[in-house]
Amino acid sequence: MRKRRIMTIAAIGAAGALALSGCASDGAGGTIELGGGGGDSGGGGDKGTITLGFLPSWTDGLSTAYLLQDQLEKIGYDVELKTLTEAGPLYTGLAQGDVDLFPSAWPEVTHAEYMKTYGDSIEDLGTYYDNARLTIAVPEYSELTSIEDLAGADLGGKIYGIEPGAGLTAQTQKMLPAYGLDSEYELVTSSTAAMLTELKSATEKKEDIVVTLWRPFWANEAFPVKDLEDPKGAMGKAEGLHFLGTKGFAEEFPEAAELIDQIKLDDEQYGALEDLVVNEYGEGKEADAVDEWLKQYGDQFDWVATS
Repeated sequence: MRKRRIMTIAAIGAAGALALSGCASDGAGGTIELGGGGGDSGGGGDKGTITLGFLPSWTDGLSTAYLLQDQLEKIGYDVELKTLTEAGPLYTGLAQGDVDLFPSAWPEVTHAEYMKTYGDSIEDLGTYYDNARLTIAVPEYSELTSIEDLAGADLGGKIYGIEPGAGLTAQTQKMLPAYGLDSEYELVTSSTAAMLTELKSATEKKEDIVVTLWRPFWANEAFPVKDLEDPKGAMGKAEGLHFLGTKGFAEEFPEAAELIDQIKLDDEQYGALEDLVVNEYGEGKEADAVDEWLKQYGDQFDWVATS
């Protein structure tokens, strides 16, 4: 495999800002990609059109979105990619039927509040990965080992987080009082790109920093970071990553639902997919990344239409 190329922070920011080539506004806070992705599968599906919504800055969904587009188009569906910047509007669109499919949801813990609000209008299509975690992380060179060690530590009173509406943000806000840190630390929220910019700057200078992260996520390997132990379990337990559909999805798109239900990824398979999509190929070449991933891992699955 070619030498691993770490995705630049500028590129992450562009993704987070939805600066994707060939996109047009859908008038509902998102964008619909025009004619991109899907490798050689093209369009022209005769089984209907599936609108697939995801957040580009959350690369678990970015990776699986293009994998699903490839697979669904190969079995005869047209797939439109709809990108948004926050989980709330995505869940709203899914519940209202403006989005048919969400390719990487965290409904058990991280997005539990959204499921309480919208769950009756959403259909769970299966779990593809079962060991996702929310974390608080510091550089590898830090002497801190536990969230408890943050109390009294000289860290400028800031924890750098991601989007304000993210489930990770809400969970971190619950963690702070659980450890008595709410009067000592400010959770700085902005975007995933902004958090990674701070992390990159600090680690390059060998400075201390505390950030919110999650697993699986390519940044855990791209930067010299380690998770802090969470003895109180305040960041939540491990959970599954799910494919969610709007209510009635399986009835309207039965072959798509059957394929989606069969998709299961382990750490190696998922890590390779995300690395290829995000780092090796990058923005604008996601379909090529999926093609390469299928060459490497396609023979491990009976659901992959690799022809």
